[in-house]
Amino acid sequence: MSASTAPPQEEAPAKAQAPALTPAPPSPSPPAQTMAAITAPSAPSPADGPTAAPGATLTLSPAPGPASGPTATPAANLEPTPAQDPAQDPASVPAPVQEVTHERRRGADTRALTQVLFGELKVLEPGTPEHNRVRGALIEANLPLVRYAAARFRSRNEPMEDVVQVGTIGLINAIDRFDPDRGVQFPTFAMPTVVGEIKRYFRDNVRTVHVPRRLHELWVQVNSATEDLTTAFGRSPTTAEIAERLRITEEEVLSCIEAGRSYHATSLEAAQEGDGLPGLLDRLGYEDPALDGVEHRDLVRHLLVQLPEREQRILLLRYYSNLTQSQISAELGVSQMHVSRLLARSFARLRSANRIEA
Repeated sequence: MSASTAPPQEEAPAKAQAPALTPAPPSPSPPAQTMAAITAPSAPSPADGPTAAPGATLTLSPAPGPASGPTATPAANLEPTPAQDPAQDPASVPAPVQEVTHERRRGADTRALTQVLFGELKVLEPGTPEHNRVRGALIEANLPLVRYAAARFRSRNEPMEDVVQVGTIGLINAIDRFDPDRGVQFPTFAMPTVVGEIKRYFRDNVRTVHVPRRLHELWVQVNSATEDLTTAFGRSPTTAEIAERLRITEEEVLSCIEAGRSYHATSLEAAQEGDGLPGLLDRLGYEDPALDGVEHRDLVRHLLVQLPEREQRILLLRYYSNLTQSQISAELGVSQMHVSRLLARSFARLRSANRIEA
């Protein structure tokens, strides 16, 4: 074979280089569309098909829009968010729990401050300005204890300010008597003193009508037994059942109930609040026709003792026994004329002795 003839395999690439590839006309792309990325293969492979020769111009086609297919979205942030401790987040704790925690912390702070102040008070001399200052700080720090004790007596219909003031007196007495060396917490020592002072106030000062102390203490037992029996029977207990429960007589139960109600005395002339009705005196009282003659009867009794005995008897027979002068004369054995003269003389003496009429 001559050298001029070439194998057909080598002519194919030469023919492929002859025609030049013309660039495609650019097409306007809308602003919303994005250009597709061109990834050049690192090395041609037989599966990729024929590649463009060097110098060829490639046409960039727009990426498919929303109408033609899904668009590429940026990668989502897949990093895990660190979990937050609920105990460190105040908003995640319920309000009642926060309030209880706050009260416990405040109570612990008050106890610690009280111990420190008592330590200072012990070494100070009573009556000095520094002693009075520390004592006043102790009173102010423990006022919540007084308010807590006073809240137990809200049902007594007494101003709470007065109850707190009385409880503060008990707190001052407890501070003056407290000994920190005994190892007892001050609230434990002060609470009975404060409550006892408040109870003494209700026993001695609140009641308008004072009752014996035994009846007052027994009234508390009667109230407690009444509540227990009402819960047990489902109804109000009778006086006999209460007396049997407390092992006392029914008269004592009635006396206790009556004593327990005598906190305040009600005026008979005061109008009833709310209903606009007149006072008890106008509703319970009535006009006594003999009331106007009380003063006159008392005056006559005083004047009659100044008359002689026979004239007193004549006046009694005439105006109290309603006898006539003839009947009186027959009763006394005198004439009717004499009875008439004795009556006239008695009237003259009574008028002369009556200072009101004079």
